[in-house]
Parts: sequence; structure tokens; C-alpha cells
Amino acid sequence: MNPIRVLVVDDSATIRTIITSILRRDPEIDVVGAASDPLEAREAIKALNPDVITLDVEMPKMTGLEFLEKIMRLRPMPVIMVSTLTQAGASISVQALEIGAVDCVGKPDLEGLAEKVKVAARAKVRPLSDARDVEAPVRDYRPGSKLLAIGSSTGGVEALMTVLRGFPKNCPPTVITQHMPPTFTASFAARLDRICEPTVTEAVDGAPLMAGHIYLAPGGAAHLEVHGGVQPRCRLREGPAVSGHRPSVDALFHSVCEAYGRRAVGVILTGMGRDGAAGLKALRDAGAATIGQDEASSVVYGMPKTAFDLGAVQRQLPLCRIGRAALDLCALEMRGAA
Repeated sequence: MNPIRVLVVDDSATIRTIITSILRRDPEIDVVGAASDPLEAREAIKALNPDVITLDVEMPKMTGLEFLEKIMRLRPMPVIMVSTLTQAGASISVQALEIGAVDCVGKPDLEGLAEKVKVAARAKVRPLSDARDVEAPVRDYRPGSKLLAIGSSTGGVEALMTVLRGFPKNCPPTVITQHMPPTFTASFAARLDRICEPTVTEAVDGAPLMAGHIYLAPGGAAHLEVHGGVQPRCRLREGPAVSGHRPSVDALFHSVCEAYGRRAVGVILTGMGRDGAAGLKALRDAGAATIGQDEASSVVYGMPKTAFDLGAVQRQLPLCRIGRAALDLCALEMRGAA
């Protein structure tokens, strides 16, 4: 297999050197060039034809977001955004992921950059268009007693936005674990809250699970789980990584299985690895309905494939149909089921 060809784009010579040094430690990666601004990067892309670009958010002459949008419109390719781990940096990174960046990594530690590059090289990148396939929110919706649980990773920001934009204001209570850096989930929840009709928040320990509310797992510190009872609630549980992640989709799905059983609907979206497969299988075995994103619409068909191969996926659907299907399964009058 040929090494993955990477172009490093950053206005800081120090950061370019650090990124190059990190990536060249991996024999599967070849840093073929570097550029200090988008104008240099544009010429380097033409000359070097890289497989993956690492792109700084803040640069002279043109911002990283502006350049990313041009890339995704004119010559789509896998891009990893490099951002400071600040609130402003997180907000911009979320916008970049929405535009089509495969992943993001934070300065100054650049943790996991080489692995992210290798995942990005296998990702399916689609051209950015002005008209997005977004369904209008469902009207006259009547939620039943079911809980919706969703897990996602690489490519999940864009996927979740696609799914949740079609949700009505009174959607079923929805819990989500999306693999993201710790400082990014608050910005992502705020972004979802602005573009969706339901209320979207970062989950807090003890929050009651209510219709019309979507709860996003905070990044890094704890697992989002569901605690049953007369009034089911969110639970943030500290502990080691599960299936290689904290928060973990498996941890969420297993807790939902225990608290709701067949009264749950589980959905697994695009992502690398196997997190969520075992938990989704437990949900299906308990009688819950389960949905997996199909290969054609996944940025990375890793998590959904593992779940499908395990027998955890009851229905495999393209991304554009998942939101409506999940809502139908959670509705008060879905083939007479509550």
C-alpha cells in the first residue's frame, strides 16, 4: 500500500514543523509538502495531489473556513482542521465539520493526529452544494413513550445535523453520544439548538428526559447514560473508556437497554471503529427497534458496518431517511404501538 500523501497548511512555521514531525513518525504517512497560507496551499494541491490536508483555522489572506469551503466545492478531498482548544476555536471547528471537514484536532497537543489522517484517507468526501437534502420538520407529530438513542463518530456532525433538522419541536426524548474533543461538544450543542426545532443541550447529570429535548454527551470526562425509574434521567458516569472511548456509544446503548428495553429505538451513524455495535445488539435482543446508516451515505462505514455484521441492525437506511424512520418508530400511533 502506498503511503498517505499529506499536505500541511498552517501559517505558523513552528506548528508546520511539529505536525510534519508527528506524521512522519508513522510509516503509513508521507508529508509531501507544506504551505503557510491558502494561496500557497492552492498551488501545492495542484502540484502535489495530496490524499489528505491538515488545515489551520486562522490564517492570513483567507480563513481556513473560507478555504475549506472552496476545497469542498471545487476539489473535494479529506481535510482535518487544526484548531486551538478555545471556545472560539471550537465553534469554528464545528462549522468546518458542518461544511465537510472529516475531523478536527486541537492545538497544542495534536492528540491522535496520525490516526485521524489515516481514517480521513479512507473517508467518503462529497462536494458541497448550495442545496442540501434537508427535510422540513415533521408536523402534527405525537410522541409516544419511547426513547431515541443515537451514536456517531467521524462524519457525525454533518450526519446528526441532517437527521435532527427534520425533528419536530415535540420530538421524542433523544440522547446522543458523538465522539468529539471535550471543548467542542458545548459549541456543537449550541449549533444544533439554533438550527433545530427541539431544545438541544449538553447533557447534565440528573436532567429529566423529556419530549422536545435532545441531550448531547459532553466530551471527554464521563459517559452519558440513562437512569430509569418513574422519571428517567441523564446520568454522567466517570470511569475508564469503554470500547476505546469516553463518552462511549456502547455505554449509552447498554444503559438505555437496561432502562427502556423494547421501549427504545437505537440508531448508529457514520464513524470509525466498533463503538456502539455491542450496545445496539443488546437493544435489538431486548426487542428495541434499531437502525444503521448504510455504506453509501456514510463518511466512514466502520461503526455501522460492525453493528450490521454483528446482527445489531434491524433496518439499514441512507442518511436522508433515518430521521423520519426513527420518528415513526417513536410515534404514539406507529402500527398501534406506543
